[in-house]
Amino acid sequence: MQGMNVQFFGLLIAAVLFVWVFKRIGLPPILAYLATGVLAGGHGVGWLTQSNDMALIAELGIVFLLFSLGLEFSVSRLMAMRNLVFGLGSLQVIITAIVVIVLLGCLGFSLLNAFTIAVIVTLSSTAVVVKLLKENAQLNQRRGQLAIGVLLFQDIAVVPLLIILPLLANSDVQGIGWALVSALSKGAFVCVLLWAIGKWILPKVFNEIAQVRTDELFVLTTLLVALLAGGLTHAFGLSMALGAFLAGMMLGESHYRHQLEADIRPFRDILMGLFFVTVGMQLNIQFVVLNSLWIIVALVAVFSVKIGIVTICARLMGERKQDAIACAIMLWQMGEFGFVLIALAGQHQLLSSEQGSFLIALGVLSMALTPALIDKTPFILKHLGMLNSPHLQQPNPVNVSPLYTNHVVICGFSRVGQTIARFLKTEMIEYVAAESNPLLVQEGINAGEPVIFGHVKQSDILKTLGVERARLVIITFTEFEQTQVVINAIKHIAPEVKILLRSKDDTQLARLRELGVTEVVPETLEASLMLVSHVLSMSGVPMSRIIRRVSNERNNRYPLLQSFYAGEQVDTEDLNSDGLKYLHLVALPELAFAVNKSIYELNIMQYKVQIKALRRQGREIDAPSSQTVLLANDILVLQGKPRRIEKLEHYLLDGIN
Repeated sequence: MQGMNVQFFGLLIAAVLFVWVFKRIGLPPILAYLATGVLAGGHGVGWLTQSNDMALIAELGIVFLLFSLGLEFSVSRLMAMRNLVFGLGSLQVIITAIVVIVLLGCLGFSLLNAFTIAVIVTLSSTAVVVKLLKENAQLNQRRGQLAIGVLLFQDIAVVPLLIILPLLANSDVQGIGWALVSALSKGAFVCVLLWAIGKWILPKVFNEIAQVRTDELFVLTTLLVALLAGGLTHAFGLSMALGAFLAGMMLGESHYRHQLEADIRPFRDILMGLFFVTVGMQLNIQFVVLNSLWIIVALVAVFSVKIGIVTICARLMGERKQDAIACAIMLWQMGEFGFVLIALAGQHQLLSSEQGSFLIALGVLSMALTPALIDKTPFILKHLGMLNSPHLQQPNPVNVSPLYTNHVVICGFSRVGQTIARFLKTEMIEYVAAESNPLLVQEGINAGEPVIFGHVKQSDILKTLGVERARLVIITFTEFEQTQVVINAIKHIAPEVKILLRSKDDTQLARLRELGVTEVVPETLEASLMLVSHVLSMSGVPMSRIIRRVSNERNNRYPLLQSFYAGEQVDTEDLNSDGLKYLHLVALPELAFAVNKSIYELNIMQYKVQIKALRRQGREIDAPSSQTVLLANDILVLQGKPRRIEKLEHYLLDGIN
């Protein structure tokens, strides 16, 4: 156990260093994880050994990836994509397999051997492509939709392949037919079961969880649902990733979708990193060097065949040439399920050990080259004369709509947030709101309000709200610790966006401005202003004068309202506040130290306390000058922080500094 802990600690150090170096030189993190696996594996330095526990953890990365992918697709959306999934996807798989079988047959491979290699090569990497699509904001573009459609069919096709390959080793044709019927029956049953659970049970479960308002419970429930769905399909002999995808797709229709995706993302990214490490561990550098020429030839062949077939199939489906080529570049590599099939085929002697090592090297290198090729897609299309379309020059970000551009973001949709929304709506100002209370979210959605469920302290939710493109962000809750986290998250994504914040009082005005808040509206002071307005109005003061006085007070950041007599009880939080300054009266008896001394002589300014007024024999002198001599029975009106006023009072009375 201690040795395993040391291994994982070393793996973590290597992963951090490699990811940092690769990002510094502009390469994607996927390559860093692959390099970590090559270094740590048995064919590299060899401090980390492949284990069943590590393989299981790595597989969980694919489970969470497919769960988050399922959140992007509702049932209606998947049905709308059926032509891509079952049309383009089936064409790509069938035609690619046939072409590869024919080519390998011409090279002298047996039919069984050629079929095994062909189905492995046919599959592409869902993990690599989906991760890159999300990072490059291309998931909702047409090319991304084409790639996802093909990948979904490939993932579905893996299920019968996992059954067919072992049966092919026994050459039992009749057994293959019955096994396929059994697999399809199990698949249909599991799909219906998961659909029923996701349709009627999961929304109610998450509704109850969300009402508890505990972030940890929501995250734990999300992880549990993804794992249970994967475990259910695995129990029926199907892929865990397929179950996770179906569960995510069912929840994709709920208003918890954005929060679920934000919660699952950290676990998904970390486990996906471990998955790519395990892939890199399988690469034998010595074997690659000795067979480098043949591997390069095979890479070129796979690249040419798959890109050509995907492009032709997409064009036959009526897609634009640039989208077809871009989709083909995304799908040319071998996939993670190919490694599973390689291991399965090796167990049943369908592949020799040399062929298995060759295919592993081919798969790892093709995965490693894919991010760079996808990044160079605009360059490739430009040289092919297909970069004149404005759609290619300015791709739309994920989840972009006119609603989420130059709009107002409302953080919190309770009474204050709803009031703001009503006024924005009457002025035809576009807005979008986020709320963590599921009841408010549901009522808002039913009323047609643009509100989503989510915690605005998470960057994914803020990006969904489009804060980086907003004209203004309004924070309607008043807890300072909570608002501080949200402000930091907002400024990390959109440093220049204006933030308007509601607070209980002005105790944290200075700190909030340091954090980057544009305007703070203290409830206590605003309530005082409203009350003053009514008092003055009912006392006969002209309304124009009232409005002018109130406006001046706001423009000057509430100076008259930031000083008041506190009485005997002063909150500890107020004592440490930079914004509040209390008023305090100090009467000077005949024997006081300050009597017959000028304000300048006493050097009162060192205490950072201001003398607002001096009351003498029934008269009040506002802001007395420094040359004023204090007399017995004078009353000083001091303004400042309580502790400083207390020190000054002792000094004025006793001369104690």
